[in-house]
Amino acid sequence: MDEPHRRVFTQPSNGCSTVLAVAQLSFFSAEARDVRLDDLAGLLCGPAQVVRFGASDTARLSIVLTDPGRARPLAAEAAARGIQTELAGTESGSLVLRTAFRRDLVELAGQWSHGAVKAVPEEFALDGALLRMWVLAAGIPDRRSGYLLKLDPHAPQTHAPLAEAVTRIGLPNMRLGPRGAGPALRLSGLRRLRRLAELVGPPPEHASEAHWPGSEPPRTRPTVGLDGNGGEVEDDETSVTG
Repeated sequence: MDEPHRRVFTQPSNGCSTVLAVAQLSFFSAEARDVRLDDLAGLLCGPAQVVRFGASDTARLSIVLTDPGRARPLAAEAAARGIQTELAGTESGSLVLRTAFRRDLVELAGQWSHGAVKAVPEEFALDGALLRMWVLAAGIPDRRSGYLLKLDPHAPQTHAPLAEAVTRIGLPNMRLGPRGAGPALRLSGLRRLRRLAELVGPPPEHASEAHWPGSEPPRTRPTVGLDGNGGEVEDDETSVTG
């Protein structure tokens, strides 16, 4: 990969504002436990990739950023877990936030790979910390008062298992295809959005509040999603439960 420029991030993160009020701290929320390295798996729920260096005992985590503003808070969250990152630019104009090849990422690579293919671990269970990282990397409100968790367009085999994992944490969702601003999982309804905000907590420092659960962009045309048979539907409340 060509790298005309790069910048290393080491700054730690902290929360600073509240989006939606909640009655009590959920057992599954991001604030219910200390941060840990495994939280970075939340990035792999979105478009991130983790690869091993040949047959060595090192691996690298990377994510292509369509929004450069996500780099700083993501780097801070990684630093809070002892992981240094760098932002690299390529000749194609893409920005990639990535780690070095590290031994402490090998276990994560093994969990999220089936051969050379990205795969969701068996019996994968989300919690607030993992969901927070997913939101920080690839979450955005849609234009119908819903919220989108973007999926990896290069790993369609991960979409259905992740939809099921999100449902199991109390967030029924609709799986969107390319015609509906996807691939993504769409959450809608006041109770679901409050549940999402409760799980992920307030946005970290430097994160855009416009991307965080609770913002309300203007409404526009219906969202196109997938029903249980793989057909496209336009329904604000249609849910996918796996």
